[in-house]
Amino acid sequence: MSNPVPAVPVSALPEGSGMRAFADGLRDRRGLEFGSYRELWEWSVADLDAFWAEVWTHFDVRAATPPTAVLAEERMPGARWFPGATLNYAEHVFRAASDTRDALVVVGEDGSAEPWSWTRLRDETAGFARFLKAHGVGPGDRVVGFLPNIGETITAFLAAASLGATWAVCNPDLAPKAVVDRLSPLDPTVLVAADGVRFAGKERDHRTAVGEIAAALPTLRATVVVPRLRGTVSGPGVVAWADAVAEPGALEFAQVTFDHPLWVLFSSGTTGAPKGIVHGHGGVLLELLKLLGLHFDVRTGDRFFTYTSTSWVLWNTVVSALLTGATAILYDGSPAHPAQDALWRIAAEQRATFLGTSAAYLTACARASLTPASAHDLSALRSVGSTGSALPEAVYPWVEQAVGVPVNSNSGGTDISSAFMCWTPGLPVRPGEIPAACLGVSLESWDEDGEPLVDELGELVITRPMPSMPVFFWNDPDGTRLHDAYFATYPGIWRHGDWITLTSRGTIVVHGRSDATLNRNGVRLGSAEIYAALDPLPEILDSLVVGVDRPDGSYWLPLFVHLAPGVELTDELRARILTRVRDHASARHVPDDVIAAPGIPHTLTGKRLEVPVRRILMGADPSSALDPAAIDDPGLLAYFTALA
Repeated sequence: MSNPVPAVPVSALPEGSGMRAFADGLRDRRGLEFGSYRELWEWSVADLDAFWAEVWTHFDVRAATPPTAVLAEERMPGARWFPGATLNYAEHVFRAASDTRDALVVVGEDGSAEPWSWTRLRDETAGFARFLKAHGVGPGDRVVGFLPNIGETITAFLAAASLGATWAVCNPDLAPKAVVDRLSPLDPTVLVAADGVRFAGKERDHRTAVGEIAAALPTLRATVVVPRLRGTVSGPGVVAWADAVAEPGALEFAQVTFDHPLWVLFSSGTTGAPKGIVHGHGGVLLELLKLLGLHFDVRTGDRFFTYTSTSWVLWNTVVSALLTGATAILYDGSPAHPAQDALWRIAAEQRATFLGTSAAYLTACARASLTPASAHDLSALRSVGSTGSALPEAVYPWVEQAVGVPVNSNSGGTDISSAFMCWTPGLPVRPGEIPAACLGVSLESWDEDGEPLVDELGELVITRPMPSMPVFFWNDPDGTRLHDAYFATYPGIWRHGDWITLTSRGTIVVHGRSDATLNRNGVRLGSAEIYAALDPLPEILDSLVVGVDRPDGSYWLPLFVHLAPGVELTDELRARILTRVRDHASARHVPDDVIAAPGIPHTLTGKRLEVPVRRILMGADPSSALDPAAIDDPGLLAYFTALA
């Protein structure tokens, strides 16, 4: 079996880096000497108890009541981590507070940059926590948001977390129905929403959308509106943000169990309504401290800038950068407005030490032949993070030459609020490859029979538990949906749904999703929401949408429609289709092409064959993509094969 880690000497890890300090601490505390990062990784996955205990110690995690064990029960799903421990994620955020540096900087498309001191963040968090308590919010209640990436979003989350309430948020680019589909099952008590956003140079008024969402959430006790476009807000039952945070008081932290629900993230909705993925306080705290503090090397005083929407798990990473003592730089505008180099300009102006973005953005900059390091002062920047989809091989040298820093290409996701694999300072970067598995991640590549693979395409699997694996799925009382999502293929083993190759060098190549999830520009989307938008159109009998990763790094999202007899795909019908998708899902869901197909293939039980069609369009032999005997109309394969 290949080891998913290169044999790089520990001495090659930079002095002063978080990973080097962790290795030195292991030597001093346990007498452990590691000759290479590979040996360190092997120990971290062989002795999970010792490794995670050391992460706890290294980052000085504090618990009101101490744990009685580290990993009390090793099983997947259902691993029991740190039983007996009570703590609070938000408390650890404010332990990093400082009077000499900002907590946040909120940047706008117009070039504005609003600093938030730690005092302001604490006062507004305390004020909103007091408001929530006055509305009966306590441990286990849900507080939700319809908000962009701004300071008030982080404040509302931290206030909810401080009380032991559970947080969930949707970015305003989602249509009201898509938001309600996600938030309604949570039976939320308080909604926090922005009255609009400015994006790509335009104002987008969301007051009507906020009203529709609030009306569809009957359990709400209050709706708090952040005025982004208008100076004041009004409406029945509406409270202005300024009034909700007006009385700060003392900020207190409910001490909750290690796996107490911290936030709910949402799956892409490929096979139906998006699933609510619940993560716990302790698991997120440990995983994000490890990822950011060791692998991303985020240090006290750093300035952490990652471009993200609040619907993407990267937003949760941005919040968690506060745990390390870094300043989080927030931006809710377009990454390419007023010019393609918008993110580089912000990174320079804000003296960012880390810039995280999508593979799609880096690819677009490379194609535009930008030279960010010569156009902007990026001297503070130490690395550029790329995630969301595989970064094309040709873009790696562009980053090295045009930006002048290494590429931190990483892969993980919503499911674990962390990464499975990434770069670490000191590890070599090879174009098209991710340098190594993260510490504590027992990563392998398996074939369909569960046999490990080397230098061959296989399924990404995790063979031992991680603390931030989902505590449960929302409204999944017997755990069936959680089991089916990750553990049905290989019992007791996490199957993530990515195609990867573990190379004989110990590096990892990610080829894309092996399931039907759409992954456009780093944002995972659900096909089910597109189908739901098209259902009312009588002209369309059936439809199929797939995401195709192209060799040049681009991503093609075609929508195939089977039209009713006598109907033609006119420009007017195509425009109506695109409008339906935009209005009932989001602009991100809008396909690149609408193509009239002779029919849509299904399994014999009526399921659309999204994955096999995607594989065929990516060049796979139809006979290897699926069994024709399992298709309701095998003749349709010829159409998609010819199109490929």
